[in-house]
Amino acid sequence: MRLLILTSLLTLAACGGPPVNRDGTEPLTTVEYVDTERYLGRWYEIARFPNRFEEGCEGVTADYAMRDDGLISVTNTCHKGSPDGEADVAKGRARIVDETSNAKLKVSFFGPFWGDYWVIGLAENYSLALVGEPEGRYLWILSRTPTISEEARHLAVNDLRRMGYYTDELYWTVQE
Repeated sequence: MRLLILTSLLTLAACGGPPVNRDGTEPLTTVEYVDTERYLGRWYEIARFPNRFEEGCEGVTADYAMRDDGLISVTNTCHKGSPDGEADVAKGRARIVDETSNAKLKVSFFGPFWGDYWVIGLAENYSLALVGEPEGRYLWILSRTPTISEEARHLAVNDLRRMGYYTDELYWTVQE
């Protein structure tokens, strides 16, 4: 009976996920290497694929820091409705799963559930990052600054298109 309930719950959870917004005929690849120390710190969400846990979020930031246990602390802050709206903070943890590149991580915000977090694009100076996962359901454009130039936006979108992403589905986050 427990197995039946667990299977049913997992099936329902899989059906309720966001749509796939990527042509999966080519496997998703990550950047060659991420210098973890340089990646830590604050990132501003520039754009994302819509998802239920960021519904109504604006002024979104992600803060990463090393923990004493070797994991990475993840603090995501969403402001409801506008960049100066009420803050909703989610705290989680991340672990590197590919220590050769440091570009594939698993992130968890509750219990034993971990999701893929792959760095699939990264500016040489660590000013902009493209983050996704192999299924093409989640995607973020992150920046060290709250806004980016039109040229940077255009380049990021073109890079994502080359990776098979349906960029028309991107939601452009309002920042201050």
